[in-house]
Amino acid sequence: MNQTIDDQSLERAYSAVSDTYKGAGDIHAACRLARSESPIYIGDFVKQFGVPTNAGLQQGTRPTFALFRHQDIMAVLRDATNYTSGFIAEGLGAFFDGLIVLAMDGEQHRKVRALLQPAFMPETVNKWRDPIDNVIRKDFLEKMIPLKKADLMEFGLGVPIRVMYALLGFPTDNKEKYRQYAAWALAMVGGNQVDKERFEEARRSAGVAVARLYEVIHEVVVQRRAQGSQGDDVIGRLLRAEHEGRMLDDHEVTTFVRSLLPASGETTTRTFSSVMTLLLTTPGLIDRVRADRSLVPKLIDETVRYEPVATFKIRETAKEVAFHGVTIPKGSFIQCMVVSANRDEEVFEHPDVFDIDRRTKLSFGFGFGPHMCIGQFVAKLELNCAINAILDLLPNLRLDPDHPVPVIEGAQLRGAPHIHVLWD
Repeated sequence: MNQTIDDQSLERAYSAVSDTYKGAGDIHAACRLARSESPIYIGDFVKQFGVPTNAGLQQGTRPTFALFRHQDIMAVLRDATNYTSGFIAEGLGAFFDGLIVLAMDGEQHRKVRALLQPAFMPETVNKWRDPIDNVIRKDFLEKMIPLKKADLMEFGLGVPIRVMYALLGFPTDNKEKYRQYAAWALAMVGGNQVDKERFEEARRSAGVAVARLYEVIHEVVVQRRAQGSQGDDVIGRLLRAEHEGRMLDDHEVTTFVRSLLPASGETTTRTFSSVMTLLLTTPGLIDRVRADRSLVPKLIDETVRYEPVATFKIRETAKEVAFHGVTIPKGSFIQCMVVSANRDEEVFEHPDVFDIDRRTKLSFGFGFGPHMCIGQFVAKLELNCAINAILDLLPNLRLDPDHPVPVIEGAQLRGAPHIHVLWD
């Protein structure tokens, strides 16, 4: 990333993050082998793939263990007392002055989550269905119809950003501003490097992005407060919220909103890429879903199980614990391989088969426990609207034979980089 953040397009920023977290190796095969050989791995299992973790500079300096089975990972993710997340404040959280929900534990996390959660619950999110659907159809797909061909990832990158920034409370009158803000947010994620040659430049770019985002969000927050702190969006709710017996000040509102931005668009984009890849490459599936739209939620849920965007979560042990006869010291890292748990043969029948008709069982694509993804209902609504609109407006949608078949890849963040399609 030698160019400045201002010159960096959203597409390049997204690709840079994809490259950073792509790594090497077949993570599904490695986890399948690990499940069959031992339920616990002593050491840094993730290191073999060459991707960063939320452990930041602490990666490789602590006792590290990996778990692969569904029941073990569920036990860790649901117990935020004994398996904590505060170390993230020294990795990815270092860019957020420590005020990042992912890095909070205990009562602090509970209180901040309670502040943010109402804006992302179904009763609030469902009010956005018609506006989201209108943006998808009017601002994106209807303009694409005459082209008869496209890379769907251009659509998949733009839509979640427009939707999420509006839900957060940004003005909706300048589309290019969204793309710049999103590029800055992605630069923050790209700052978490394992490549020593890229480390300093990535950290510098992330630092610039953090400062720029703070400035633009703070400007919106100040303006919204002056206008009366109204609105059902995140900024409006935070401006009116009480925290620890007082109202949040402008700095706190700005910082909380900034901490939500890195995941506000790109994780939905990656999920969209996997959904559409599996829809277009599974024989007969697109015809079934086009004819029966009640299958769309099942398509989304099975994709999130089969190809979760984030392949692992990391927790730190708050006390000495034990799994399968192995003692794990206090202060150790546990790599929870959710990509493995989602294909655990003890829980899922034929787990390596993509099957939207399978009986629903708990998977960890959106996380689990106190740190479960706060935006999952927004993501599902966006995906539902997008899939239905695509099937409505792009007749006889099919893969473009002049381009490679899309492939879902990535050792940490998974998705398909391109989905070239044709329609009639």
